[in-house]
This record gives sequence, structure tokens and C-alpha cells, in this order.
Amino acid sequence: MSSRRAFLGRLGGAAIVSGGGLDLRAWAFDVDQGSQKGRDLQSLRIDARRLRERIETLSTFGRPSGGAFADGVSRTAYSDADVAGRAYMMAQMRAAGLRPRIDPAGNIFARRAGTSPTLKPILFGSHIDSVPNGGNFDGDLGSLSALAALEALAAAGIGARHPLEMVVWAHEESFAFGRGLACSRIVAGDVSPRDMDEMWNGVRRGDAIRKIGGDPDRILEARRPKGSLHCYLELHIEQGGTLERAGIPVGVVEGIVAIDRYEAIVTGVANHAGTTPIAERHDAMLAAAHLTVAVRDAATRAPGRQVATVGHIEVTPNSANVIPGLVHLSVELRDLEPRTLVTMMDDIRARARDIASTTGTTIEFRELARAAPAVATPDVQAAIERAAASLDLRSTRLPSGAGHDAQMMALLGPMGMIFVPSVGGVSHSPKELTYWEDCARGADVLLRTLLEMDRVD
Repeated sequence: MSSRRAFLGRLGGAAIVSGGGLDLRAWAFDVDQGSQKGRDLQSLRIDARRLRERIETLSTFGRPSGGAFADGVSRTAYSDADVAGRAYMMAQMRAAGLRPRIDPAGNIFARRAGTSPTLKPILFGSHIDSVPNGGNFDGDLGSLSALAALEALAAAGIGARHPLEMVVWAHEESFAFGRGLACSRIVAGDVSPRDMDEMWNGVRRGDAIRKIGGDPDRILEARRPKGSLHCYLELHIEQGGTLERAGIPVGVVEGIVAIDRYEAIVTGVANHAGTTPIAERHDAMLAAAHLTVAVRDAATRAPGRQVATVGHIEVTPNSANVIPGLVHLSVELRDLEPRTLVTMMDDIRARARDIASTTGTTIEFRELARAAPAVATPDVQAAIERAAASLDLRSTRLPSGAGHDAQMMALLGPMGMIFVPSVGGVSHSPKELTYWEDCARGADVLLRTLLEMDRVD
């Protein structure tokens, strides 16, 4: 295996530009022989028209009956629309000269061999399953851009040293079985055979995986060992409004935020809404309302990008003429720094004690889930920035407030994500939109980042 220094030496001084980025005029390797050709590749791009056509075609699988592209898609994991969309993806891979394979978890992989077979693969891709009534860019862009990047390299006659492996992750969204990142999680090693017996809507999870071509009887064989990847890259729409507001076309993800989730149980006294004076009430709903405000205050009290949300509430007895005696509500906290979540929760607990005292109720918290942050690797972030700069595109670093398969792959090796703007910050909605030129730019950055990361052993 050659050292990084020796490899850069073979490229020669012309291969480096200011800031350490690639000079693509000196970066070309024959697919068969691996020899430097020195052809001018400064114009290297993905096929933007084909990328758009494929995104539009993929949108037909799960589109509302009689609807159009703007009406969004319901292509939930394991649905018939998901099966059809996956078949379309594999057909496109085959048309590109690739041989797609489905692992036991249902993930779709396709690989181009590298010129140095001892090197670890660069894995890149996304997902194509959606939430109910979702949009046409979440996941789809990253999956189809991965294919576009491989096609662009093949068309230019560029053979990478590392194996290049694209992936279409199965079951990324958390709609089915109440699990998110479900099948990348399996690859990362978070799986037990008994998981295949979980039930959802009358369907056994193992049978759902079998429906999409997986093999639940061999589910443990889907795991990959830690350290088996050179790196993982994922292009995705931002799903927020930061990039659009700033007028910046490329986001370099610093990491995927930690998430702490709690259930708050507010206990009061149910009583007649007409005969109980206000001063004598122990209104659980009133306390829950104050607690909801307290959750927001905890997030806004200090500067930063932390967020806190009350998104689910259940009221008992939930009758118009009864003072609520019991309320369950969710409290979800997100930030890249786990300590910030602890500080916010301490603030919420303190406010809850005051609210309980004032309203004559009790408030308890039960921890439901805790997800650690997944920090993007600094070297991969820098490679993305160099790739954007080589295209004369401005970039900025920002956290991801949403979960992605990349956080599972960060358990196996270096990870990086590329964001492109979401119009209005809207996602998980038929109104989700990323302009076609931004889609193409993001795919080009992914393509150049593959070359950047391929330089390093």
C-alpha cells in the first residue's frame, strides 16, 4: 500500500492548488491501467438533465393518484411504492453498467472496483423511502446523485484508487415500526435476530424485509466491522432554511445533533368545569401549557442553535366540560453538544417545580431515548470545502438538526455530509423543494469530494 506522501509525489506539484485542493487538470487515471493522463478535467460535472429526469421519474412511485410532481409522494418503507421505486433504482444502476446487490437488511449496494484493491471503500448514497405525504428531494437527491457521480467518473475515464460503493439505504424514515435509520443501523451492528419478530400494522418486521429482497434469516451478515470504510459521504437537502437565508449554495455538515427525549407526566385533579372555582382548580392542562412555554424558554435563554420541542400531548379525560386531571406530553431537546441538552433539561426541571407549585399539580419526567451526536470528521469536512471551492461555490459549516444514515456510518469510519438549500426550509411535505441548479451543484460537490477523499490512503 502506498503512503499518502508517495501518492502525492506521483501526482506531482501540479496536482495541488492553493488551500490543498485538487487541480483536476492533473487528475485523470485510466480505468484499466491506473496511469495518469493529464487531460483537462476542470469541466468535470454530473449530467444535470439526467439527474432531474430521474428525480422526476422516481417521484411517480408513490405519487397521489392523478397528481403531479408538486403533489409530493408517499413512498413509505416496505410499501408497494417503495418496492417499485427500488426496482427503478436498480434498473438505473444496471443501465449505468453497475451490478446492484441487496444485503440481508434490504439495503442496495453497487460498487466500482478501485485500482488499489487493498484500499478500503468510499461509501456514499442516501435513501428513497419517504414519510407519508412527503416530498421528492429528501433522500432521493443523495441516492440519484451517487449514481450520477459514478456515471460521470466512468464517462471521463477516471478510475479511483479506492473502491467506490454507492448505497440506497432501506427504511430510513421512522414511520414503519417506529424505527428510524433502521437498516443502516443494522449495518452499523445495532441488530438482534429477535428484532425481526417486531410487529407493525399486523406485519412482522422480518417479512417486511423479505418483501424488499432482504433475508432476515441472515440478518447478522449485513453488519460491517468498525474501521471497514475509508469514509462515508452523503448529499442531502438541508431540510431547514439556513443556507437559503444566507444565500450560500453548499453546507458542510459539522455533525448530526444529539437528541434527548422525555415524557412529562402532569397530574392534577379532574373536576367539573362549571362548578369548580378557578382558585380551587388543580388543572393539569394549565400546568402543561406553562411547561410548554418553559421548554421553549430553555432553548432560547442562551445563544446557540439548540432547539426544544413539545410535539405530542395527550389529555385525560379530554372532555370539554371536565378540568383535565392528567396530561402526558413529549419534550425533545436537540443540539450538537450533549452538555447543552443537560443544561436545558435542568432549566426545564426547575421551571416545572415552580409551575407545579403554582398550579397545585405534580410534574414528573421519564427519559424515553437518548441519541449521541455524530460528529463529521474534520478531514472530510475540509475535503468537501475544497470540492466546493474547486467549483467556485461558497460554503459554510452548519449542524444537521435532523437524523441521517450518516450518523450510523460514523460508527464505522470517517463521515461527512453535504447540504444544499431547501426552499423556505420546508421538508417532509409535498411543498419540499430544492432548485434544480442547487441539486446539480450538490451532486458536483459530491463528485469532487470523492476525488478529494480518494487521494488519501
